[in-house]
Amino acid sequence: MKTTNFADRLTSLIKQRKSCAVVGLDPHWSPIPESIKKSAIKQHGKTPVACAAVIRTFCTELIDAVCAHVPVVKPQSAFFEQFGPAGVEALYAVMEHARSKGLLVLLDVKRGDIGSTAQGYANAYLGESEIDGEKFEPFPADAVTVNPYLGSDSVLPFVETAAGHGKGVFVLVKTSNPSSAEIQDLVVENETVYMKVAQKLDAIARDHIGESGYSLLGAVAGGTFAQAGEKIRRCIPNCYILVPGYGAQGAGAADLKPFFNEDGLGAIINSSRAISFAYAGKPYAEKFGEAKWQAASEAAIIAMNEEIAAQTPFLNRKTDR
Repeated sequence: MKTTNFADRLTSLIKQRKSCAVVGLDPHWSPIPESIKKSAIKQHGKTPVACAAVIRTFCTELIDAVCAHVPVVKPQSAFFEQFGPAGVEALYAVMEHARSKGLLVLLDVKRGDIGSTAQGYANAYLGESEIDGEKFEPFPADAVTVNPYLGSDSVLPFVETAAGHGKGVFVLVKTSNPSSAEIQDLVVENETVYMKVAQKLDAIARDHIGESGYSLLGAVAGGTFAQAGEKIRRCIPNCYILVPGYGAQGAGAADLKPFFNEDGLGAIINSSRAISFAYAGKPYAEKFGEAKWQAASEAAIIAMNEEIAAQTPFLNRKTDR
């Protein structure tokens, strides 16, 4: 049976839901509603198990609030791993719940290794593991983030495994953090390091293009660097770009235009805290408050979709509704 290209699945969902937004699941402990914390601590005490129960409940309820409005959620593995085995179990449960709601799961793990180790990571997140002939999917992920610092040897095992299982790979190119320039903006052979990475990605991506015209191999480029985003976009026309930095990190809807292709596709825009904890900030705190935190998150993602659609011709076409 033919495996559906990840980019085709992503494109289809974007069209169905009229959204290119990604909700980042970064369950910072402090702003999680107290009602969720009290219930778990009462049952499990002040333990890692209680912490894992809190982030599991929070993330699954957040997914329930936003699932009708987005194609993708992006759990950040670190926020779960910090609570040990119970946290990893919570991550698995959250990923399964997202899939049950018809969402693609982009697991943010930023792995980067070579040889059999890279293949092991690829099997874990994008492929299968096997025990005496019995195969199973270790994590219910549809795509992962990968760090290319070790070169193509650290990327190809993920790409090849993804190709066989209808999954996707997003490689760090120009990240949204301020200190990214320390390495990514260095000039080598008259070109920045991040553009060297983009050029390498383009060469690999062309072998994995689906019917949508996009490849299963994508890039990560921060919305806080619009000029860099424009250069990257021209370099990798057949790749989706995962764009962090919108909302709490300072990038606005107008800053996102360079990341899209002329067809209005080609970018997925991540927002984490501005959606997850919308109840705690303007303009939602007064109207919703903590008691209605899910409603605040839903209102925030609807507003985000509207802001992006105003800048994106494809998403703004009334005839496709």
